[in-house]
Amino acid sequence: MPAIDAAADYRVRIFSPDTEFPFAGHPTLGTAHALLESGMQTKSPGRIIQRCGIGLVTVEHDVGGALTFQAPPAKLQTLDADLHRLLAPALGSEALDWATPPMTADMGIKWLVVRMRSAAACLAARPTWHALAELTQGCAMDGVAIYGPHDSAAPCDYEVRALYVEHGMLVEDPVTGSANACIARILQAQDISNYSVRQGTLLQRDGRVSVRFREAAPWIGGHTVTVVDGMLLA
Repeated sequence: MPAIDAAADYRVRIFSPDTEFPFAGHPTLGTAHALLESGMQTKSPGRIIQRCGIGLVTVEHDVGGALTFQAPPAKLQTLDADLHRLLAPALGSEALDWATPPMTADMGIKWLVVRMRSAAACLAARPTWHALAELTQGCAMDGVAIYGPHDSAAPCDYEVRALYVEHGMLVEDPVTGSANACIARILQAQDISNYSVRQGTLLQRDGRVSVRFREAAPWIGGHTVTVVDGMLLA
């Protein structure tokens, strides 16, 4: 939609089948990709300013074609201890890394972020929808993002999975901008430097996300592609 803020290039609203989100990562990069492909001229070359429910979000378009958004601020909070008992049943795994406490992260969309002992433990988790639904309802989150570190020989630093329940079914997202942004905000507080992510492995997808820290914020990015190209006639 047309911008309602003089600093923005456009305004976007983000919907799932059930609700409207003030922010989400995939719609942010997807909208920027579609508008650039359609010929949109931005106010600043190489930089796109999106207005959404949480306010202004900056997206950069580099010469290699990748799109990167500046992660919004996140409200971080340690998961209540009385909910810890729900974690292992929800994730189908005991291999949680308790040295890093599970955290809730709210940046307009809300993720419970749980660190696993390794990337292999992240991939081995076998969540169940009913236990995951109980956990997300208990902590008032939209979904659960789990991550684990790869060893030094791997092509990236972390494995990530993003899980949620929709209409009584377990859903795993192949790549999730907001979940990675929430993880990045938590790692930023631990003074972690730039890193890379793989996501979607169990879905036979090879999603790659880069996380870079500058301007006191994580920048979440990767390459986007057009999947469907057409026109809707009213």
